[in-house]
Amino acid sequence: MKHQKVFIVEDDLISAQYLKEVLEGEGYQVNGIVDSGEEAIRHCREEGADVVLMDIILKGAVSGSEAAVRIKRHHPECRIIFLTAYADEEMIDYAIEAKAVAYLMKPYREREILATVKVALAQEESPVPDSARSVVVLRDGYVFDLHKRRLGCNGEVVPLSPQKLKLIEVLVRNRNSTVSNEQICRHVWDEPKSNSTLRSLVKRLRAVLGDDLIVNVNGLGYTIAP
Repeated sequence: MKHQKVFIVEDDLISAQYLKEVLEGEGYQVNGIVDSGEEAIRHCREEGADVVLMDIILKGAVSGSEAAVRIKRHHPECRIIFLTAYADEEMIDYAIEAKAVAYLMKPYREREILATVKVALAQEESPVPDSARSVVVLRDGYVFDLHKRRLGCNGEVVPLSPQKLKLIEVLVRNRNSTVSNEQICRHVWDEPKSNSTLRSLVKRLRAVLGDDLIVNVNGLGYTIAP
């Protein structure tokens, strides 16, 4: 199990380095340290992680709790371990939503760190929810595999850039509802973008898929055509 990747999200560099040294001393692979929720989400999207040690209070606008929920939503196999000095009601609610496997209470103790990570890695992977396993049938012969995160048409994979894939994915995951421009931008770029930037991406995607699959809803956002 030691080859599995452990990722540390901690805004205190000394604490983060201590966690890293303890884990690497036992042979675990630490594949990164960041100090903000935005960076944590980006890292998990690009590099992946088997276990995330997630501090609650982080730099930037995205808290550790919110980052954990967003990471778990798109990477259900990832185990989240919260790092905290306290456990209030709101944090417990976030932990439930993020399906956190454990807490590490500050100040850290070496034996507790190693035991917590070992137990987390020994657990079976969280089952992928039906929505993430399913293949969604769209119009004009298109299908989107939410588990493999790819678009197909007539048995062939449709080659799309990462941004186009994220755009179609967020619309499929929210099928039968309108997804606001802000929600789309957060999913595609992890930050706000201008409406013109989003319109440009939609236009480029429509050039590949045709004009009928993605519907603009009265300037409020976009949805997938029924």
